[in-house]
Amino acid sequence: MNRIKTRLLRVSLQTKIMGLVIGIIISLVILLLSVFAYYDIKQVYTNKNNLSLQTAKTISFVPAVKEALVKEQTSKLRALTKQLDIQNNADFIVIQDRGGVILTHPNPNEIGNKQAFDDGYKAVVFGGYYNVDSNEFLGPSITGKAPVLSNTGNVLGVVSVGYLKEKVNQSILNRMKNILYISLILLLVGFIASYLLARHIRKETMGLEPREIAELYRDRSSILSSINEGVIATTENGEITLINDSAKVLLQLSDMDLYTPINRILPKLNLDSLFENKEHITNKEMQLHNRNIIVNVAPVWNHHTFLGVVATFRDKTDITEMLYTLSEVKQYSDDLRAQTHEFSNKMYVISGLVQLGKYDDVLELIQDEMVTSDHTNKLIFEQINDFNVQAVLLGKIGKASEKKINFTIDDNSSLKPLPDHIKVSHVITILGNLIDNAFDEVMKQQERYVTFSAMDFGEDIIFEVSDNGSGIDTDNTEKIFKRGFTTKSKTTTNNYGIGLFNVKEAIYSLNGSVEIDSNETGTTMTVYIPKTRGRSND
Repeated sequence: MNRIKTRLLRVSLQTKIMGLVIGIIISLVILLLSVFAYYDIKQVYTNKNNLSLQTAKTISFVPAVKEALVKEQTSKLRALTKQLDIQNNADFIVIQDRGGVILTHPNPNEIGNKQAFDDGYKAVVFGGYYNVDSNEFLGPSITGKAPVLSNTGNVLGVVSVGYLKEKVNQSILNRMKNILYISLILLLVGFIASYLLARHIRKETMGLEPREIAELYRDRSSILSSINEGVIATTENGEITLINDSAKVLLQLSDMDLYTPINRILPKLNLDSLFENKEHITNKEMQLHNRNIIVNVAPVWNHHTFLGVVATFRDKTDITEMLYTLSEVKQYSDDLRAQTHEFSNKMYVISGLVQLGKYDDVLELIQDEMVTSDHTNKLIFEQINDFNVQAVLLGKIGKASEKKINFTIDDNSSLKPLPDHIKVSHVITILGNLIDNAFDEVMKQQERYVTFSAMDFGEDIIFEVSDNGSGIDTDNTEKIFKRGFTTKSKTTTNNYGIGLFNVKEAIYSLNGSVEIDSNETGTTMTVYIPKTRGRSND
């Protein structure tokens, strides 16, 4: 059974269509031919019965026939029956007198012979008119019987008009042959039509079999559902034919938007020129539903025939957040490397002092380092209880030590684990950039001080970074959070101008706010982040 199933699956679509169409045509031809033959045979036999009886009646009513029977004028009867035979195309017309003597017969040798009324007794005895299947005269035939009555109602003789069944059946068979020839022509036409239909369908499906199309459809559905990017496909007229799940979420669409012009869904995209010029749109940014979307649109061709376009959509917010996170993780790695480097330097100093025998200096250096380390560790690990913030601070402490910056943590700092909606990327972006900016700012000072504090205050989490730099000009206070704006030199790198922009984006994504207090003696930046995501600060 499985082998048969497998073989059927391997049969091509063209063969299936041709077999199905030809099978249907043959079945219809056989059915129609059977029905037609049944009704045609029935109709022919009915006509022959009616015609034979009507002819027999007509002859029996002819006065000349009555007269000839009374006067026994057999030659006159033969002349009359010959004429009537020609007119009615009957196979035989036989007239017998009341005694059964044959007066007219197609075979002259039978004339004058006496034949008993086997099938004609009803006509002789009762004077009845009727049809009968008879073998009396020339063989099996459809025979009509009619008595010839005198003026007084006496039976003078019997008229028998017959049609041989052999000839009737032959005429029916000839008609069936003609119908069969027409059926064969129809079968040939059906074969050609089914071949052309199958060829056309195969061309429309690009030579793919149904099972291959089904596999492609399943694969396409799986692929589209697994893609994080939104995908929309259109016809050559711009009507949407496909929307994957990501596009529905990203663009707030549904299945109701299928077969809607894409320009109505995305008016900002302005695809008219693309449909006219068949050009690509690459990495175009657009604002849609409060999201920064990156759009790519490509025309679809098939043998120089324009079929439509495929548009993909990516949420730039997620991409930007990923890039920022990677950038800050790299910065965090650099900070840890700086801390390791500073620790190595101190170990080299201790090693040198030991070799010189300066044990008191070694002990003093270690004690100072332990006091500083204990104080810092106590603040970080006991008062600041969020692992992500601890990790950032540890890295910045090492970096500050390498740059000879006095980086301190406020003794009054107190922080519980951050809420789940504040991700590690937010912590790295906000604290990392603020502290790095403070480090860069104090590098121009002989004495370099940067202070960090963190605390829970009511419904907000507050981070504060202070430095003793030269401050921010009043004109630049509103500009420092714009992308690309920087007061640093751009000759060595093109990465300046995005740090504080990233800070602002991260804070606003958490519905937070930032305040700047700056003068010629330094700058303090304070960040307020709500503990619940739904609430925003003014």
